[in-house]
Amino acid sequence: MMLDDLDLGRRQRILIVEDVQLNAQILLNVLEEEYDVRVASNGVEALAMVKEQMPDLILLDIVMLEMDGYAVCAELQGNPNTRDIPIIFLTALEGDKNEAYGIELGAMDYIRKPFNVPVMKAKIRNHLELKRYKDILKRDSRVDGLTRIPNRRRFDEAYNEECSRAARNKTPLAVLMMDLDLFKAYNDTYGHLQGDDVLKLVAKTLYNTVQRPGDLIARWGGEEFVVLLPETTLEGACQVAERLRLAVYNLQIPHEVSTFEQFLTISIGVGASDDHDWKSYRGLLQKADEAVYRAKNNGRNTVAVYTP
Repeated sequence: MMLDDLDLGRRQRILIVEDVQLNAQILLNVLEEEYDVRVASNGVEALAMVKEQMPDLILLDIVMLEMDGYAVCAELQGNPNTRDIPIIFLTALEGDKNEAYGIELGAMDYIRKPFNVPVMKAKIRNHLELKRYKDILKRDSRVDGLTRIPNRRRFDEAYNEECSRAARNKTPLAVLMMDLDLFKAYNDTYGHLQGDDVLKLVAKTLYNTVQRPGDLIARWGGEEFVVLLPETTLEGACQVAERLRLAVYNLQIPHEVSTFEQFLTISIGVGASDDHDWKSYRGLLQKADEAVYRAKNNGRNTVAVYTP
């Protein structure tokens, strides 16, 4: 995902979890003009709605039938995908012990019933501003500063996740390693500023050519890029690699000092596995890296497959 595709300018999402309809309607009336607000009437429904669409903040009633707010909070905090969602408890309960217990579970704050609207709006606004700031920091730590595509840190996270998922679900997994051919010579001839512009253009082209939402392309470092292809066989990975190779070649970027081609090209190595073994998936990156060297030895501007 490119940085510019992350829509931090959208209306922030609030999920209200409240089983008393009057209270839920009061909150909805106060907040819906400024935020994208959804309402769940119980804890089970709330967890399903979070899974469907991640909110930026949850207003969570404590006393509910079936599943109380404490149980919902514990469930959300125990999931790495949802533990960063700020939770504000809605409560008519009195006493420091109740508040301390909620904070220990992971809640950020409390809003008392009956609602003091100005205080409630101020608390919500402050927590949402903090959430947006944290989202920006998290995003930027995983995005390459030059090309605005995911960086190596983000790739490593996704790679570990997909290796585990592939082994668990017994599905194929593939990795592509890509290296711009003779790019040092390109920089020496045209200058590093133009080289940076070329890297940005190539990154954008590769990003737009990788078609499936679940695929991930990242800058590995320097003139190297890497692609993670979940649920992709060797044959499918080779097809993707060939599309990427042609996409770069079709940019027709002049490379006058290239010893084999008049335009800038890219060499691609393919590593794929459907052995359903975690260790075989973990070795894909090394296989793709070895294959890209084979592609270069084969004359560059080509796709090579790892073979033992």
